[in-house]
Amino acid sequence: MPIGCDLTFNGLILVTLFAAVQAGTNCSAADATRNCIDGMIVPIWRPYLDLKMNDRILRGVIFFFVIAYSFLGVSIVADRFMSSIEVITSMERTVSIKRPGLEPMKVKVRIWNDTVSNLTLMALGSSAPEILLSIIEVIGKGFEAGDLGPNTIVGSAAFNLFMIIAICVLAVPSTEIRRQKHLDVFCVTATWSLFAYIWLYLILSVFSPGVIEIWEGFLTFLFFPITVFTAWVADVKIIQKRFLPHRYRRTSRGLVATEGEEMNMLEGNGDGVVDPALKAFEDNRDTFIQIMRDIRKKNPKIDPIELQKQAEYEMITRGPKSRAFYRVQATRRLIGGGDIVRKRIDKEHHKSIDAIIQAQETQARKNTCRIYFDPALYTVLENVGTFDIVVGRDGGPEGLTIMVDYYTEDGTANAGSDYIPVKGTLTFYPEDKLQKINIEIVDDDVFEEDEHFFLHLNNLRVRTKDGLIIDPNRIGGVPVAALEMPATATIMILDDDHAGVFSFEHDHFQVVENCGYLSLKVQRNSGCRGKVIIPYRTVDGTALSGKHYETKEGELIFEDNQTEAFIDIGIMDTEQYERSDHFFVELSQPIWTKKMSDLKKVQERFLKRMERLNGSNLITDANDENLFGAGLTEQQLQIAELGKPRLGDIKRCQITVKESKEFQSVIDRMLKNANASFMLGTSTWREQFVEALTVSAGDDDDDNDDDDEENNEDGSKSCGSRPPAKPSCSDYFMHFLAVPWKLIFALIPPTDYWGGWACFIVSIALIGVLTALIGDLASQFGCWVGLKDAVTAISFVALGTSVPDTFASKVAAIQDKYADSSIGNVTGSNGVNVFLGIGIAWTIAAVYHKFVKGDEFHVDPGTLAFSVTIFCVEALICISVIVLRRHPAVGGELGGPMKFKLPTAALFVLLWFTYLGLSSLDAYCIVAGF
Repeated sequence: MPIGCDLTFNGLILVTLFAAVQAGTNCSAADATRNCIDGMIVPIWRPYLDLKMNDRILRGVIFFFVIAYSFLGVSIVADRFMSSIEVITSMERTVSIKRPGLEPMKVKVRIWNDTVSNLTLMALGSSAPEILLSIIEVIGKGFEAGDLGPNTIVGSAAFNLFMIIAICVLAVPSTEIRRQKHLDVFCVTATWSLFAYIWLYLILSVFSPGVIEIWEGFLTFLFFPITVFTAWVADVKIIQKRFLPHRYRRTSRGLVATEGEEMNMLEGNGDGVVDPALKAFEDNRDTFIQIMRDIRKKNPKIDPIELQKQAEYEMITRGPKSRAFYRVQATRRLIGGGDIVRKRIDKEHHKSIDAIIQAQETQARKNTCRIYFDPALYTVLENVGTFDIVVGRDGGPEGLTIMVDYYTEDGTANAGSDYIPVKGTLTFYPEDKLQKINIEIVDDDVFEEDEHFFLHLNNLRVRTKDGLIIDPNRIGGVPVAALEMPATATIMILDDDHAGVFSFEHDHFQVVENCGYLSLKVQRNSGCRGKVIIPYRTVDGTALSGKHYETKEGELIFEDNQTEAFIDIGIMDTEQYERSDHFFVELSQPIWTKKMSDLKKVQERFLKRMERLNGSNLITDANDENLFGAGLTEQQLQIAELGKPRLGDIKRCQITVKESKEFQSVIDRMLKNANASFMLGTSTWREQFVEALTVSAGDDDDDNDDDDEENNEDGSKSCGSRPPAKPSCSDYFMHFLAVPWKLIFALIPPTDYWGGWACFIVSIALIGVLTALIGDLASQFGCWVGLKDAVTAISFVALGTSVPDTFASKVAAIQDKYADSSIGNVTGSNGVNVFLGIGIAWTIAAVYHKFVKGDEFHVDPGTLAFSVTIFCVEALICISVIVLRRHPAVGGELGGPMKFKLPTAALFVLLWFTYLGLSSLDAYCIVAGF
């Protein structure tokens, strides 16, 4: 145990023991009929005096089962209450984070700090029955003190600290351990937890024995925000950041010195001040990506949708979850609600599939005939002669005749000298799906640059079966026919009097890493005569060959009249969320494989052209093979050189490999779906009633995990892909037992309304009503079986309110990587229960007595002072053992070797029974209390 925590705990206990000695004894005689009175809601079952033993036993059994059934109702409405709290505390805001050398990243971060939410709304949610019972009891008794509320709070704290942690210690397998991640927060909450009960004793028996003054009640409540603030300070480590010298930094092994080059590196790169929101986002994202990779390795042929479902399930199972999530999950499994995670994931994926099917059906219902070029780009050689351009027709009502006009338009090519212009009308009869337009290209022997012209469609008309020409845009508000892009075709004419200019289309291309391979186009412009070889190779940039892409080095072969070729380069998928690596592809000088006689023919063509242009009678020796272009003037030689193959301007291309947006969006979507609050929330009343009437299998996490490991070893399906289990008999029994409660509480507003606050307000009101009912029933149960309210409170009532928390903590111990959800939440809520439950109730009562009745608010310490003292002593033992288990011999607070696990659990169970026994004996004055 840290020295600070140890000194604080010991100091608090010494104060308690000293006060106990000074206080003396305050024990009253037992009175079996003291609590046989009418309750706030339930009147006493008359007659209640001079009953036979059989009648008392019968009434006791009836009330026992009614109380148990009422606790079931409280658990179900608390389920709804905790769901609203999870939605409220999971609210997010978008922040923009600057990154050195990179574009700012927008990430969503939670508005609520985890520690603050755990000690406020989460604590209120898990302990609402105890807190409300204390408040309602005081109000119901006319602002007089009662034994049920305060003793329930103390008894619940004892059960939570001793029994729940004992169960969690045993729940973790012997080969595993669970340690607390936020030990600083634990020390703070544990200290306040002990102080809360010591303070309770001090105001009862020391400061003003038997009287609660206004300042005592108000200060008790004031300790609640102080507890939250100090825990928040410990969580965000404000003191360490403020007073820790900058030459030290925190690591997972403690504080280490940082100086010299390491200090400069931290300051220069900013690693020491990484934004926590960005780090949390990236860590969560990387974990998800790794989960997807692991699942894909085990099942390479897995369907993408199934992969997403499995990854989401695994992410939620592994990731940290709030107390609200575990509480809701435990309750729903108890009442036959099944696994909320698997049910919600299946539901969302079914919704996605339904949306796709609906979109396809909508598309199929479209009733518009579309006319378009197919394709819209044509590349032809100058000597092609004639060729056809295809116009397609798709969709639309049957029986219609479609007419559309077409005409050509000059680009760089001129009508008459480069192509024959056309103009006319195409007619699509009802059975026609395509029509063709014939185009003629004019060939010449003059070298020229590549040219193009256009062919347009316009003036669409529709003729019905009756021969009536109608406007295609005004039939029932939906066009029956329309020109769809592309409505213009581009025709590129390649000159065939040149070997060609070879280049890439662009100097930069961007591909996504999951494309598999890149097909890089090398184009041949300004001619396509002869066979040409183009050498090429890849060059590393930030992308490395063999790691990010496949090395390529070879030759492209362009046959005569061939205008394009492709270089295929394999791209390796590293499954990165963010990526921007690049490499290069270079073209080398082309090699012309034509014979010399063919070269001379090309030369002669250029000479003829020059003679026509310049009027020159220059005679060239066509038989001179020593030099291509011999006998030409300098100007003529330059023009003749244009006929040879050469590289264009873009002979080096940069390829940038980026992350897959599809992969990124899948990760983003799955991270959103993997949010625990998303699993608990509801959007409609219909959804709540369907869920209330549906019974599902209550899967056991322990068994499931073992089965998953066996399946994974065989390479078969993992947790997310198991077929849904069938409900067992116990699931059906619990479901039908709980159906009345489920239907009543399905009336609570869904969590989507008002951001969860509507559900929060209605749920806590209903919890208050049920708590008042349980208070009456518990008091009368004590009447029939002869138990005082104090004993009933620390045993039956405390146990009943803690059952859902027990199951929730067990699941948290098994599933969570750390022990915070199992241990830290217990110590935090124990203190909050006193500060809220007793602080509010006693402050209200003290104010009422002071300003309305003009007297003092009296509280008989009774067994409460003795019970609090016993609890504090045992709590110190329990917390000391918990911290000592962090020693390397054990390794963590939960789990560990059986030789440590069993004695720990046995000790904690013994502490609870000791507390229960001594407090009960003191209540009946069998042992002398304080």
